[in-house]
Amino acid sequence: MNAYDEYMQGIVKPMRSELTNAGFKELVTPEDVQDHMATAEGVSLIVINSVCGCAAGLARPAVIAAVEELETKPNNLVTVFAGQDQEATATMRGYFEEVPPSSPSIAIWKDDQLAYFIPREQIESNSMETIKDHLSGVLTQIVSS
Repeated sequence: MNAYDEYMQGIVKPMRSELTNAGFKELVTPEDVQDHMATAEGVSLIVINSVCGCAAGLARPAVIAAVEELETKPNNLVTVFAGQDQEATATMRGYFEEVPPSSPSIAIWKDDQLAYFIPREQIESNSMETIKDHLSGVLTQIVSS
């Protein structure tokens, strides 16, 4: 590993652990993504994480708060890190090619298809509370249907 990679790993470690400490499983290789997508049952909440400010101040806190307040939670909480685990992120994005790549973003996967997607544009233009409430409402509908 070169000095740049080592530096970036140190920078993003707290950004990764914010989600993993909240129960998200990090998928860091294409094989991790493929294994999850091939075997996951029920609803998967997928966070495409990022180093940007809207991930730190909006996406991650909103996702964590939404999951905490749900009575019935998604079966699977997973995350890939755009810009860091590039192959894993590209593999995950390949499952929902119908939406343009954006990070951060939030995908809900159910019954082997994309059930809902929140792109960066809907994250950076809203408050954390608005994103949390939106995601909670959508997850409640999808998880209970």
